[in-house]
Amino acid sequence: MLEASGISTAPRISPRRTPPTWLVVAIACAGQFLVVLDVSVVNVALPSMRTDLGLSAQGLQWVVNAYAIAFAGFMLLGGRAGDLYGRKRMFLVGLGLFTLASLGGGLAQEGWQLLLARAVQGLGAAVLAPSTLTLLTAAVPEGAARARAIATWTAVGAGGGAAGGLVGGVLVDGLSWRWVLLINVPVGAVVLAGAVLWLTESRGGLRRRLDLPGALLATAGLATLAYGISQTESEGWAATATLVPLPAGLALLGLFLLVEARTASPLMPLGLLRLRSVASANVAMLVSGSSMFSMWFFMTLYAQNVLGYSPLEAGLALVPSSLAVILGSKTAPRFLPVLGARNVAVLGTLVAAVGFGWQSTMTADGGYLTAIMIPGVLMMLGAGLAATPLASLAISGAAPGDAGLVSGLINTSRTMGGSLGLAAMSTIAASRAGGEDTDPAALTDGYALVFRTGTGVLLAAAVLMWAWLPPGRPTSEPKAHNTA
Repeated sequence: MLEASGISTAPRISPRRTPPTWLVVAIACAGQFLVVLDVSVVNVALPSMRTDLGLSAQGLQWVVNAYAIAFAGFMLLGGRAGDLYGRKRMFLVGLGLFTLASLGGGLAQEGWQLLLARAVQGLGAAVLAPSTLTLLTAAVPEGAARARAIATWTAVGAGGGAAGGLVGGVLVDGLSWRWVLLINVPVGAVVLAGAVLWLTESRGGLRRRLDLPGALLATAGLATLAYGISQTESEGWAATATLVPLPAGLALLGLFLLVEARTASPLMPLGLLRLRSVASANVAMLVSGSSMFSMWFFMTLYAQNVLGYSPLEAGLALVPSSLAVILGSKTAPRFLPVLGARNVAVLGTLVAAVGFGWQSTMTADGGYLTAIMIPGVLMMLGAGLAATPLASLAISGAAPGDAGLVSGLINTSRTMGGSLGLAAMSTIAASRAGGEDTDPAALTDGYALVFRTGTGVLLAAAVLMWAWLPPGRPTSEPKAHNTA
């Protein structure tokens, strides 16, 4: 019989050593915060990095892309490794790698050293991120308590992405660009020490074999696809640098599915894709995330390039939005017993769509209250409301032995959706602005079109969720089905 969490099958730990649930949740959320923060924290530091290290424009782009591509490409492998070899062990390995890479990046003296450190950071994040959610769900019993814990995890992750601009602005203005990476070292060391002392081990089953061919194909396919996506902003959708890697990545992922259908111990059992809750929640996360992720990027550009805010002022301007996403994530569990997970996800997506629609009316001389604060709060309040039920549905629908994999899949869907959406939205904005990267009116037209497009995508996502997500609450015991 599985333990009450529905996740762990590890040997029992003496009650004397069992950590308080709140402490496990805090450690897991701290790991997730670091992972998501580093997706966005470097943005405001890029000009200083370029000046100090002599990076080219393309090299500067790869400061961001090296992390994102490694993060997305290795996520499934990190999730399955946690199931097979232990979630605590992978948490420690991932966080240790992430912390050491942050130190290397902060001390980098050449551009290639910084890019290598960012890629290793992304690899560490890919190992760490799936374990944060599975450790949390292993520690919290199924039901309302777990829904609240997942809401906290969602809020902290969303808050990490939202806080990136503010944290980066403070560190760059007060210290130097190096501290957007070096700050991870003391924080990571503290979280590592807490994890060693307080986390208990759990794993998804007795299998000790990792599907290496599947892992290589999935990683190569996702990384190649992410590389192609990253090229669209600078090269365009019709360039060879885009047209070659995009179909190549899709072909590798197709080959991955063929291998998974024939191997005895697959990295991703294809039976998971037949589970309505897992498949629908991940597709919904990918589609909605393709719009919601781009909000921070374009709101920051609008504040700085059009309204003339400094990096720090732009970060401060988005603080209400950051608080709104946390509020939405923490409020969602209160609605789950009354409305059900599907309805809460749809409601959150519609609220976000209203915010996107409002933001699409922006002007070159907009005021803070109506051009940034109110629409930003609506967008992120809706994002927080939607993310919690989607994560809960996916986790509750999976077998205990697949929990780490499903967590990795959710993070992959979020990351890949955001990367694809940002690349597409950047192309839309640049096309509408007509290459005028200094004219406030032209830039505003491009950004406004992005938010109109995002409104349409979110409305389509709401319809998709209503039609496909299973009704009811994600609080039933996970099925012990065989997905292998």
